[in-house]
Amino acid sequence: MAISMFEKRKTSALVAPPISVIDAARTLAPRIRTCSDVIERERRLPAELVEAMAGAGLFRMCVPQKLGGGEVDVATLIRAIEELSHADGSVGWCAMIGATSGVVSGYLAEDAAGEIYGGAGAISGGALAPKGRAIVTEGGYTVTGRWPFASGCEHCDWLMGSCVVVDHGVPRLLPNGAPDARLMLFRSSDARIIDTWSVAGLCGTGSHDIAVADIFVPEGHSLSLISDPPRQPGPLYAFPVFGLLALGIAGVAIGIARRAIEELVSLASEKTPTGSRRFLAERSPIQVQVAQAEATLRAARALLFETVIETWETALAHGEISVGQRALLRVAATHAATSAAGAVDLMYNAGGGTSIYTTSPLQRCFRDVHTLTQHMMVAPATYELTGRLFLGLETDVSML
Repeated sequence: MAISMFEKRKTSALVAPPISVIDAARTLAPRIRTCSDVIERERRLPAELVEAMAGAGLFRMCVPQKLGGGEVDVATLIRAIEELSHADGSVGWCAMIGATSGVVSGYLAEDAAGEIYGGAGAISGGALAPKGRAIVTEGGYTVTGRWPFASGCEHCDWLMGSCVVVDHGVPRLLPNGAPDARLMLFRSSDARIIDTWSVAGLCGTGSHDIAVADIFVPEGHSLSLISDPPRQPGPLYAFPVFGLLALGIAGVAIGIARRAIEELVSLASEKTPTGSRRFLAERSPIQVQVAQAEATLRAARALLFETVIETWETALAHGEISVGQRALLRVAATHAATSAAGAVDLMYNAGGGTSIYTTSPLQRCFRDVHTLTQHMMVAPATYELTGRLFLGLETDVSML
């Protein structure tokens, strides 16, 4: 269980304080790096690493404390993800998906939340795009669907997929006229994993398609991220789920970019470019690029944490956050992801020909961060959405 950065907990002099998830991530980092090539090649995390991460609470950071989860503050969540991503982008991504998926436990009734998330090692994941169909049935839904991008699905105990609800043969509509899409949670044993994850970056996340056909999902194992309020109190559950996902993605990007800067600095002290007698580090263009990368990454990270901490304090004080603050969270997350990619680009280019070899961590940082920026939660369209709000224009904020 994490120690909140906003609360100092009193501990007895005879009892050691619990290890934080940030420290746990740092402790696992050397182990993660040793199996990085295996993760890339096998396109999934090794079972023993998943077990170690689960034991450290890294997949349960957003599960309520009353269910044995961490219920950490959002800044701690991002920092833990950042540490893991610094060691390996795919590991950080899988931890981020598992952790942010766990926040849905705060939207479920207590008995259902306990059934799904009550186990100490329970891991969930899935997809939020409404690619399925849920036919209203007595006591729940009959669910059929196929969802892409189900990161970490091979090590999940429970999976989720968003479905359009069909009632009496027609899609059920929300008051605004949009289809009623509900997130359905089901055991991973009820789903089929379809091997589709042959990609450029974040290869080790195993983000395959998942599919189910005519399975029964109890009403209590479903929720709406649009119309259902969280059942759990506390500032963590005042944060919007989509915004929390975007913040987690930003944490992955920052960790990858920090790794890229460190790798270039290390390379620059050893490499003498062809036709030169000086180390790479002694060349003024490289010095400029490193400085630019540092400034870009640190500025974006500072904005991200400033926005998160201000929003957390509002959630602590009032139990909710405004639409304007939700917009600022998404802007900060998108800016962090985009800026991190820019910093990686600078380091990849500075590395020259060395960067292109599969033995170079720079090429993997490059591939991973540019795969990450394709995610819709941090895509350029986010700026259009938030910009409309900043300009006072009427805007659909259901996905904010």
